[in-house]
Amino acid sequence: MRRIAIVGAGQSGLQLALGLQAGGHEVTLVSARTPDRIRSGHVTSTQAMFGPALRLEREARLNAWEDRAPRVTGMVFTLATPPAGTPALAFGARLEGGQQSVDQRVKTADWLELYEDRGGHVEYRDAGPEEIARLAEGHDLTLVAAGRGPVADLFPRDAVRSPFERPQRTLACVYLHGVAAPEDIPHEVVRIHAVAGGGELFLQPALTLSGPCTILLWESHPGGPLDVFADRPGPTAMLERSLGLLRRHVPWEYERCREAEPTDSGSTLYGSVTPVVRHPITDVGDGRPLKVLGMADVLVTNDPVTGQGSNNAAQCAARYLRAITERGEAPFDEAWMRSAHASFWDHARHTVDFTNTMLAQPLPDHIQQVMTAAASRPEVAHRFANGYANPADLCDWLLDPAATDVYLASTAERTS
Repeated sequence: MRRIAIVGAGQSGLQLALGLQAGGHEVTLVSARTPDRIRSGHVTSTQAMFGPALRLEREARLNAWEDRAPRVTGMVFTLATPPAGTPALAFGARLEGGQQSVDQRVKTADWLELYEDRGGHVEYRDAGPEEIARLAEGHDLTLVAAGRGPVADLFPRDAVRSPFERPQRTLACVYLHGVAAPEDIPHEVVRIHAVAGGGELFLQPALTLSGPCTILLWESHPGGPLDVFADRPGPTAMLERSLGLLRRHVPWEYERCREAEPTDSGSTLYGSVTPVVRHPITDVGDGRPLKVLGMADVLVTNDPVTGQGSNNAAQCAARYLRAITERGEAPFDEAWMRSAHASFWDHARHTVDFTNTMLAQPLPDHIQQVMTAAASRPEVAHRFANGYANPADLCDWLLDPAATDVYLASTAERTS
């Protein structure tokens, strides 16, 4: 039995802790908040999870909300150009394996209680560098899963893999009850609208503390026409301001949202993300070797424009769990840490390439050509939409202009 410490109790930290616990390991989990504080706090993300990540939860028997959360089976994309009226371009596709979003206040609070009910040890406090060093001294392996702030900054930025120095979007979201579904679509879909010159709007079906809801997320170009939430308004004011933007830029969604209400007093989230990739290992030994391993958002922080954060977290937890199990009683030395990280990076690198491409202003010409083709070719629409679940596939055709030309030419031949 190995003694393992995990700092951070989000998707990746809790998923790994529960998996290690089931395998008989002695796990110390450090969480900054108790379940009650999590449930009474603000939302923390939009946490869209696609088929492969949902399958990992299902296999670990951690999918407690699968029958209650809206089951999203498709994506609809539109391009809105001024003057507002009707979409300038639109296409949709079914999602293989589906997609779901469960409010992290629901999931992490429930998972923390499950972990403790099974006899797990949780230390409720913020853990700084000195605390992490103490944990590393007393455990066979220490992992850091606290995705942002001073603890994440212990891991050096990988300048080669981090092209951005500042946020590419400002983010504002609100969880809503009472948003009407599209009348012409008989199943749950996530709606993605690109507002020319402004950014993106997402409407994501989700499960929150009070039941099914819709998350409205603005991804705004800094200083652009959608970037109007710098004062971080409360839920009611956030909704009112959003309705004004919808009426002006996406009027068909205004009609669906005009009767909506915020789900609760903690239903809003504001901020921005500088996309970054960090080196996987840091030394906290203050002059002597004492290495810890980062995971998930600590090492790969993507803008949520492609919805990859929770999926990366689930993949990282599953891959680290497998690496720890296969290690047996051998030491968790630096070579093993790099090998475990390499397994995660083999997935995460594709999410980085995809997200960074979709953040471009304007989108590259070959991506715009894909969008145009998708509006008339269901094959292209289906492959593009399902690339959100499998970003590795996108590298074969979407992210390289020459490969895109070849693929689009082949689809044109098949539809001619």
